[in-house]
Parts: sequence; structure tokens; C-alpha cells
Amino acid sequence: TGPLKDTDFSVQEGGGPRILHQFILEPPAVSFRASGEKAGIIDIEPRTGILYINGSLDWETKPVHKLQVETLDESGKTVKGPYAITIYVEDINDNPPEFNQTKYFGVVRQNTRPGKPFMYVHATDRDDPATPHAQLSYSIFHHFPNPYEEMLFQIDNATGAISPSRKGSYYLDPQKQDTFILVVSVKDMAGTTMNAFTSSVDVIILVKESLWKAPPIIHIKENSTQAHPVNISKVQSNEPGITYDIFEKEKLPRLPFSISGNGDIYVTQPLDREEKDTYTFFVVSKDNTGELVDKPLEIHIIVEDINDNPPVCQQDLTIIEVQENEIGGSNIGTVFATDMDKKDTLNSRLHFQIQSQEPEIPLKNLFYIQQDTGTLQLAGRSLRKRDSAKYFLKVLVTDSKFETICDVEVHVIDINDQIPIFKNSNYGSVTVAEDIPIGSVILEIEADDGDEPATGSSLIIYQVKEGDPNNTFIIETDSETNRGFIRINKALDFETMPVYNLVINATNPEPLVEGVQYNSSSLTIFKVVVTNMDEPPVFQKPVYRTEVSEDIPVNTLVMTVEAYDPEGDSVRISKIVLKDMQGLLFLQESYLLVEEEIYSVEVVVSELNNAAQKSKAPLILHLSDVNDNYPQIATDYPTYFCYPVSGGERTLIQATDADEQFFYSKFTFSLVDEMNARNNWEISKFNATHAYLSPKHANFEEKMYEVPIILNDNGKPPLENKVNLKVSICQCSSENSCF
Repeated sequence: TGPLKDTDFSVQEGGGPRILHQFILEPPAVSFRASGEKAGIIDIEPRTGILYINGSLDWETKPVHKLQVETLDESGKTVKGPYAITIYVEDINDNPPEFNQTKYFGVVRQNTRPGKPFMYVHATDRDDPATPHAQLSYSIFHHFPNPYEEMLFQIDNATGAISPSRKGSYYLDPQKQDTFILVVSVKDMAGTTMNAFTSSVDVIILVKESLWKAPPIIHIKENSTQAHPVNISKVQSNEPGITYDIFEKEKLPRLPFSISGNGDIYVTQPLDREEKDTYTFFVVSKDNTGELVDKPLEIHIIVEDINDNPPVCQQDLTIIEVQENEIGGSNIGTVFATDMDKKDTLNSRLHFQIQSQEPEIPLKNLFYIQQDTGTLQLAGRSLRKRDSAKYFLKVLVTDSKFETICDVEVHVIDINDQIPIFKNSNYGSVTVAEDIPIGSVILEIEADDGDEPATGSSLIIYQVKEGDPNNTFIIETDSETNRGFIRINKALDFETMPVYNLVINATNPEPLVEGVQYNSSSLTIFKVVVTNMDEPPVFQKPVYRTEVSEDIPVNTLVMTVEAYDPEGDSVRISKIVLKDMQGLLFLQESYLLVEEEIYSVEVVVSELNNAAQKSKAPLILHLSDVNDNYPQIATDYPTYFCYPVSGGERTLIQATDADEQFFYSKFTFSLVDEMNARNNWEISKFNATHAYLSPKHANFEEKMYEVPIILNDNGKPPLENKVNLKVSICQCSSENSCF
């Protein structure tokens, strides 16, 4: 209850009749009167002032009712008012959402980006949009068919946008399934309560082939005369508003292709197949943010050949040699030519034809050329050098458009139909001393050959055919004169071979023609008599080598040196000379000292009855090392730590050994087992020859310390040495070195 004044009321829709308020009369007023948007059910009881609703209000019909109420006196005149009475109808969720279509149809392209909408569904709710009653949420209720565990489509719950899922973007294929039915549901109350209203609708989706696909291989004729750029193909994305770009698969100075904003691909200049016959590049599609929309497409270009290259002779002049006895039809050589146009096409197919022959003696057309291979043949008869030593041919080489002349020179070669004939069939005998130097010429021989000079048919090769099993002699030919010079090839030895009865033959490097054979005219004989010489003794070996350990006892037999005299005289070892001048071979100490690794001794042997006949041989004695040196600490650099010691410092120490490296491939470092040493220091391995020394605390005085260390060289036998390493704890300069 209350006095009459401007008043607002909120009333939930529905709910039936109800009393809203009672206004109090103030004299002289005796009654109330209401007017305005009463909707036939809103009024005020005149005497009591009760404002009531005689029915149910509906927000969807009228959300606000505006009335005017006034008080009247006995005569019906207005006492107060009119006052504004406003009734706000509160919405309740009494309307289900409704789709704006009974069925939806959509088209999606294969390989469309996941999350890229291709259609929308839309629903409305008559309830108050300012309340959750009209807040709608979309979802996919069913998916027919659903061949995979995951859905191929997804929907934006707020906007109703339908797009492929990640799996759908990959698997959608019209060849496998071209139609899908989605049951899409919409809920009010934002889909968050169990008592929300739900509606559903069928969405029929047709899957179509992707527009974004690489064109077939593009063929472009080389050296095109069209005005460039020339459109050669087109690509199209599944999405609108896309920009296109090209990037290279192979690095080229300049890629002769471009792409327009609508996906048209152009070649920007004429191409040359002989320069490059294929091109490969990628086309990409991007959205307005620069992100890739589709997978890059690989574009393949093949440059087609045109006949734009003439035949080229492989040689400026082709020289062919033909023997006189070659029969008609023989292949005598080939004229080679090339064409840079595409291989195995008509553009590079060559034809050969003999255009001219000089001289035309004794006939024209002495030669024939196979038109497809360029193989030259003798047309019908053998050539004779006496007719002409050379023939000059001009060969016409053509393709379907161009022609070239190749020059050919045919040399007629004399056949080997004459054998060498010695001027003397017996060269008698020659006496030589057994000590004749190797390489000495002992005889000059000569044969004649009637074939053409300075050819393989007339050059003579001399060989010892019989009587020289050890190749003691060698025969050299002077190619200018065809004379042969017999030389000593190996040392002669009277005691082994006092006489040689040699049979020498003469041949040509070029084979003889059929029917001609070498005979006795190509043979000669010759005797070599070797005279004896008093030779010096000979050692059994040219060099004597042996290896002994450096700790070998004195008077141990090292080796035996043997020598003999070729003439059978007695020999003796006359003296031994040490080449290194370090002392005599036999020392009085019980061991040889390793002063030198190798001792070179010269042993002299002479005949017993003729001391002037003597020989020398080196004896090389190699001393192998024994592990007989104790390991030491290298003292190249002093060991120190800066005072005061702060902890964590370490320094490298190195072990060394005078023995060969074989014996100290790995040193072992350890501290002497003394309490003072182990409390103050520690050693850790670094590598085979070095270790780290570190102080174990910081309480060191500024003085010199001795650290007892045990070194083991792990040799055979292993040697161990205890050393006292001097370590200085000292004041340091700014460069961290002791003052």
C-alpha cells in the first residue's frame, strides 16, 4: 500500500490473476480511475485503490504496459494525477529456439582448411535476447555416415559456422563419400542447463573435388615468338580472396615464370631447351594475413624441342687410314656429327651423304657412307697407294631443316707384304770381358724391309730368339735407320756362362698380310765369348741387418757374415769399421748403452792370396729399447698456486720417460700413502701423460711445499718412481704469475 505517485512494477509473464499494489485515497478524493495500456486485464478498483491483473501477461506480446492513474472527488473532478504507472513484464524461458530453415544444404571442397567455414545455420528464440533464455548454443548431434572415430565436421557453437575438422580436411574425398548428413542441434540457455529447450535440423553436405590441384605437366615449345608473358596454366584455391605466389625449387639466376592474383600462371620469356629442358617450382596460396591456405602445388614444365640447331661435325677434319688390301664393303671408319636438338627425335635425326671425292682416281664413288650412321665403307674394290696416297671427301650432314659439310681425309696405308731381310746371316763372334759395364754396345746389326718407310710395316724390331735364357742381352732399334744395337742388359759371369750362341730375328709391329710369312731371311746368328777376370770376393747378401735388445750381453753372437770368391780362392774377413765413430763394436761393459739406435758397421772381405781384390758390405745393427728408465715429472714450468688459496684451483703436471714411446703409452699418477699428503692434495687423471694437481683446502701458508707423488710408466716391466714435486704458494701479479 502507499499514496498515489509515479510507480514502476515488474511482473513475470504468465502466472494468472494477481494484486500488484493498493493505493490510499487522500481526501477530498473518493475514487481512483485508470487509463492507458490496460490490455483488457489490468485495472484499479475505484473505491479501494487495488491495482490488479485479471489474467496473464505475455512478454512476447507486450513487454511494457504504461498506465495513468488519478484520484477523483465526489463530482468526478481530478484531485491528484494523473500519475504514470509502468508495468514491466519479466520474460521466462517459454519459447524453444527455431531454425530459419527446415533443412540446410552446403558444399565443401576436398582439402578445405580445418576450421574454415563453408556454410552457416541460424536459429532464433522469441524470448528476451538480454537474458540466457535466448542465448543459443549449436552442436552436431549426429553425423551420417561416420567412418572414423573423430567427426569430419565441426560447428562453432556461437555462430553456427560449419567447417571441416582437422581429420576432415585430410580425409574428405568425393571418390570415397560424396554426401554427409549432419544433425545439428541448438539449445537455449546457452546450452548450460538440463531444462533448456532444444531444436534440431538436418544439414546435407555435398563433398566436391578440390579446386586446388596441380595442373598436368605443362609443355612449352622453345624459342616461342609470341608476345610474352604467355598464359600457360591456372590454379584456383578452394577459398575466395586468396593471393598466389611462386617460389623456386631450384636456384636459378631468374625464374622465367609468374602468377597473377587470380591464379593464372605465365611464362615471361622465350625458353631454350638446349639451355634447360625442364623447370620445377611451387605455387602457394595465402590469406590476407599471409598464412598459407593450402599445401604448396608442385608445377612441372617441360620445354619442347624445335629444330633450331644445325648438325655439328665432331672434328674439323676426320682422318681415316685404310690399308691397301681392305676388300670392298669393309668398314673403314665413321664420320661423327651431333645435333643439340632433343635426342631420339626427328629434330636431331641426321642423314649422311658423300657430296664429293677428290681425286676421282681411278674411279668416282670409291666410297660409300651409311646414311643413318655415318659409317664409311669401300664401295667395291681395294685401294692402291700407287693410284693415290690420299682421298679428300666432303660429307653432307643434314637434319630436317639444316645442313653441314664435314671434311674427311682418307690415307691409303701400304700393306705389310715384305719381310725384313738381314744383310748378314752370320755376324761371327765377339769376345768380351766378364766385367764389361751394363749398357755397353757389343755389336751393330741391320736388316732391310721393302715396305713403305716410317710405317709399322717397315719398322724392324730385333729380338734374341734363342741362346739367352736370362735376358742378358737387349737389342735397341734406331727408328730412323732401322739399325739394331746389341747391348749388355745384365752382368756377365764367366764361371756361369762362358759362351752365348745367339739367334736373332727381325719382325714388324704391323701384322703381315695373309699369305706372307717370316722365314730364315729374317734370322741371323751371333756368338759372344766371355773372358775370365780375377773378380773380388762376393758376400752372400748385399746388406746384413739385424735387431738386438739394448741389454744384450757382451760377446753374444749377433749374426754370421759369409763371403766367397767367384774363382774359388780362399777369402778372409780382414777388418771391421764402425761408421758412427762412437767406439768399438765389442764393449767391455755387460750392456750396450743406448747412445745410438742404429750402428752401421762396414765388413771388408778380401782374397787370401791377393789382398787387393776385396769387397765391402754394410752390417746394420738396430738396438731396440728396453724399459729401463724411470718416469719423471717434467720440469719445463714451475708448479705454483696464488696466495691466498681460495679453493677450486688446479694445475696440470706432466710425466716423461727417456724410453721409447712404446713403453709409456699410459702413465699412472698417485699420491704417496701419507696422511699429510692426502689431507692437503689430490690428483686426478687428465690424459695418458698429464694429471691435475689440486689443493684440498685453502689453509696454506705462503711458502714452498713438497708433494710426494708416485709415477708408474706401465711398461714391460713396469717401472715406478717416487718424486717430490716442489709446489710454490706465492703472491701473484695481476697476470696470475708468481712475483
